[in-house]
Amino acid sequence: MHIRRTLPTFAAKDDRMDAQKRYRYYLIYKPYGMLSQFTTAEPGKRTLGELHAFPSDVYPVGRLDEDSEGLLLLTNDPKMNALLLGEGVEKEYWVQVEGIPTEAALVQLRQGVDITVKKKRYRTLPAQARRLEPVPALPERVPPIRVRLSIPDRWIALTIREGKNRQVRKMVAAVGFPCLRLVRARFGKWELGDLHPGGVREGSEFKI
Repeated sequence: MHIRRTLPTFAAKDDRMDAQKRYRYYLIYKPYGMLSQFTTAEPGKRTLGELHAFPSDVYPVGRLDEDSEGLLLLTNDPKMNALLLGEGVEKEYWVQVEGIPTEAALVQLRQGVDITVKKKRYRTLPAQARRLEPVPALPERVPPIRVRLSIPDRWIALTIREGKNRQVRKMVAAVGFPCLRLVRARFGKWELGDLHPGGVREGSEFKI
């Protein structure tokens, strides 16, 4: 399965822009092992500033965990940030899991599962879940995942409309299939396309 090459539609003019402010919009493929932020007090941690000379007022829309990778949107447009983080915007993840997911497990994911959020039980909203066959043509992860030769692994696509802490990993673990690799392939209308780890693409506006 090849990564779809559809990339965001960018408008030539931003009606929200005023004379003093230029809004900037970026798509990036956040690599594994990088924080979704520009500064950190933790020695040796990689940050987004390594990828591009972003303007000082640009910030990520949401986040991806350090051990997750894939599509991350960045902007200095507060209205767009609020719209994208609003309830109902789909986020699609490609998840490599340990074991062979059953149809019963996929049904559970579609209906919602119980996970722990801030030490409390939380029931996830209904999601879209399907097997990814053939395996998506992603670049190899650096470092590679650790696999156990005695246990097979498979890929699934999971689309959610929420963003709880480590939600996707908790969801697949809840149905008995621990996550080995997690890649965000789509955020709303915008897809990973032909970006590779560390890749950056700028446009003039994200269109909802």
